[in-house]
Amino acid sequence: MKVILPQAVQQVYHTLLRGGFEVYFVGGCVRDLLLERPVKDWDMTTNAQPDEMLKLFPDAFYDNQFGTVGVLISAIIPSETEASHAEDGEQGEKDSSTTLHSAQNDKLIVEITTYRTERDYKDGRHPTEVVWGKTIQEDLERRDFTMNAIAMKLEESNDKNTSVILVSETHPESQDASSSEAASIHATLVDPYNGRKDIADNIIRAVGNPNERFKEDGLRLMRAIRFATQLQFTIEENTWKAILEDAKLLPMISGERIRDELLKMLGSDYPYEGIMLLKNAGLLQYILPELLEGIGVSQERPGRHHTTDVFTHNVMALKLTPATDPIVRLATLIHDAGKPRVQGTDTEGFVIFYNHEIMGAQMAYEIANRLHLSKKDRKKIVTLIRWHMFTVDEHITDSAVRRFIRRIGVENVNDMIDLRIGDRLGSGTQTAESWRLKLFKDRIEKELAPGPFSINDLAIDGNDIMQELNIPPSRKIGELLQKLFEEVDENLELNTRDYLLKRVKELAI
Repeated sequence: MKVILPQAVQQVYHTLLRGGFEVYFVGGCVRDLLLERPVKDWDMTTNAQPDEMLKLFPDAFYDNQFGTVGVLISAIIPSETEASHAEDGEQGEKDSSTTLHSAQNDKLIVEITTYRTERDYKDGRHPTEVVWGKTIQEDLERRDFTMNAIAMKLEESNDKNTSVILVSETHPESQDASSSEAASIHATLVDPYNGRKDIADNIIRAVGNPNERFKEDGLRLMRAIRFATQLQFTIEENTWKAILEDAKLLPMISGERIRDELLKMLGSDYPYEGIMLLKNAGLLQYILPELLEGIGVSQERPGRHHTTDVFTHNVMALKLTPATDPIVRLATLIHDAGKPRVQGTDTEGFVIFYNHEIMGAQMAYEIANRLHLSKKDRKKIVTLIRWHMFTVDEHITDSAVRRFIRRIGVENVNDMIDLRIGDRLGSGTQTAESWRLKLFKDRIEKELAPGPFSINDLAIDGNDIMQELNIPPSRKIGELLQKLFEEVDENLELNTRDYLLKRVKELAI
């Protein structure tokens, strides 16, 4: 395996070495190297303490109690071509090298953390005491999973019979990019917990005693599920048993940290599998308890295409939606969560869910607040759920299509269609789009082609109204414009200056 090691990262690494300190790459970057995946973050650990690191990196920052210093360098981003090659390699024969490149326009923080040991996690979230460690072994034994407890040290070498070989990022003015001999870097691994074997075997295993690791930080419960979801790994038996036993620790974790893990899971290639793992692990009840209310709630009735209970429908909608945005996927996952709370029966005795989209929107608002989503993401989720029951009847008017667009926002149109497709497929229907939905999409595109009609498109404005009625600025101007807009929106042919000035006088009486 050969990986390009960016020049800026090498400089940070060698600055610590020249300062007389030990330094290792550690954690996710080493794991991703061994998995031959693009490296997003090059994290390091060292025996240098924060104040010593700040002397070496005057522009760095240190604002936490855990010994992590942030050094700003050029961003490291996998190119589109290289990323596509990596994906192709999963289907066929893997390429012998994973390649990254450095982009000068973006920025990335490289985090360097002092060796440490942590003691007495009384709240299941934060250590009551952080002690600087003296060896890399001390640092690795506090980490969560064996695949993340591997450190990597660099040494210049031409030896090709080594664990990992990286290739130095080259610059035209200093090196020939094809001269990989001189640029080869020997990387030795420190792997006291056989993490490399677990990676090769696709296994997630806690470092040491899994119950102790989860009691140190309850978020590790979710991280195990998230890694299993993203990497399609199997959780080792004792680690899984500990997750089941320690699931009750999760409520001690902040909503922000839970949100981050949940969105990473929903943004993966296997979001459905992740949610089902959370459920089976006993964790979903602490993250989205509203979702579990749908278990056993039947939706069957004559003429309805739903064939499963509400919970199964929601998770299948997630699985089958074409959406890739984790926020839209979250909206799809909970889009019918309101059904159990409004469940009733009609006059014929069949189950019905009156206004479940309104209840669902209220619940979505509460969920978004609990997860500390941004105002923008919260609004998006609530909007998608509140209006997901839109009609696609071929007889609706053009003005009704325009109202739909305004109601949900132009920016949410495609996301709403993706949710609707997931809703449809998650109900057991075999086709993603009915002919009515296809027609509705065509009509939306037609309305959006010149841009959605708005109050600013009226043939007159507030100044025209004030001049016509000889009145000063007031709330009445806005009210008249809104009435005119509502009339014209029903029939765009009425949007003429003469007609609207006439209507102003009539409405003002």
